[in-house]
Amino acid sequence: MTIEILMPALSPTMTEGNLVKWLKKEGDSLKSGEVLAEIETDKATMEVEVIDEGILGKIIVPAGTEGVKVNTLIGLILEEGETAENLTHQSSASAKNPDPKPQEVSLPSSQNLEPKEKASSPTSSVGRILSSPLARRLAFEKNIDLSTIQGSGPRGRIVKKDIEETAQTMASPRPSSSFESAYEDVALTTMRKVVAKRLTESKQTIPHFYVSMDAELDALLALRKELNNGLKDAKVSVNDLLIKACARTLMDVPEANASWMETSLRLYKTADISVAVSLEEGLITPIIRNAQSKSILDISTEMKTLREKAQSGKLAPSEFQGGSFSLSNMGMYGVTSFSAILNPPQACILAVGTGQEKAVVRNGALSIATLMTLTLSVDHRVVDGAVAAQFLKVLKNYIENPVLILA
Repeated sequence: MTIEILMPALSPTMTEGNLVKWLKKEGDSLKSGEVLAEIETDKATMEVEVIDEGILGKIIVPAGTEGVKVNTLIGLILEEGETAENLTHQSSASAKNPDPKPQEVSLPSSQNLEPKEKASSPTSSVGRILSSPLARRLAFEKNIDLSTIQGSGPRGRIVKKDIEETAQTMASPRPSSSFESAYEDVALTTMRKVVAKRLTESKQTIPHFYVSMDAELDALLALRKELNNGLKDAKVSVNDLLIKACARTLMDVPEANASWMETSLRLYKTADISVAVSLEEGLITPIIRNAQSKSILDISTEMKTLREKAQSGKLAPSEFQGGSFSLSNMGMYGVTSFSAILNPPQACILAVGTGQEKAVVRNGALSIATLMTLTLSVDHRVVDGAVAAQFLKVLKNYIENPVLILA
């Protein structure tokens, strides 16, 4: 009895993925723990390991196939003593999965077709276009007419590469005219689609409100300088200190360390801080777990590792799924203040602006201080205004008296 290899669900939000690469070929022996394939999810490209040992008897879904639904049959494993004749599932699998073989698609009768087959043309002698299923789907998504494409596959078959090249040509900047501005259409990545969907749902379905407060940053900057002067091989960032400050604040104001669970409120016992990291493909939030009990240096080291893994697409699901509170810092870009969209089901996300020197009044006299604007976005179903204000008040105290963070 052959063993079916199904498209795995590698994250709770994953409904489909891209089969990037098979690392085994048909006929190869499979041992438990070996890497079988690479799957691109909505957040990262992940390796899938062999669970059932045997021989890779049949690859149903070829490498490079995009949009493979979870639980789709992608391959078959032969157990000991079985041969290729035992691939009894092949026909049924082909019926319920994307067919990797080229198919012929009839054109509408109104098309003006060449009656004779041309060796270099994608149209056959019976007036049909040879194209792969993936190429047809991509052409539909990108609104490309298959009859205008010269296929590069066998007998002029149109393949994925032909569609991508055509789409790239169509997306190239064009000279502007008196009627139309120059533009470029960039294809959406899987991560960008998921980010767009989740943030749209968050903004439309969660009742946000926002609370802002300025905090003086000079003492925290001084502490950071002192720490870095004492460290030989590591450097602590302002963000590392803010992660720790948020963690301490969440322990002091536990009502803000919560989630809306539809039928209940979930109050977290640890401060698991999701930190926004911007990538070319979209946004991801790796998590510093138990930040309340970690040292500044531990947080700094862990954050560097997570950021590098995020940038290389190697984050494991456990490193970006979950979290009890989010932090988004755009100070390094010179942004003075902004309001972040909630990262559901978390009830709060803190938006941090850049530090700016401003005139302040102390004891009736003017002086200069570095001020930073903190804006807390809040799910009003979970957290009320008074709790949000208390959170910012406590956080401001930790920032302006940062030695308390180390206590």
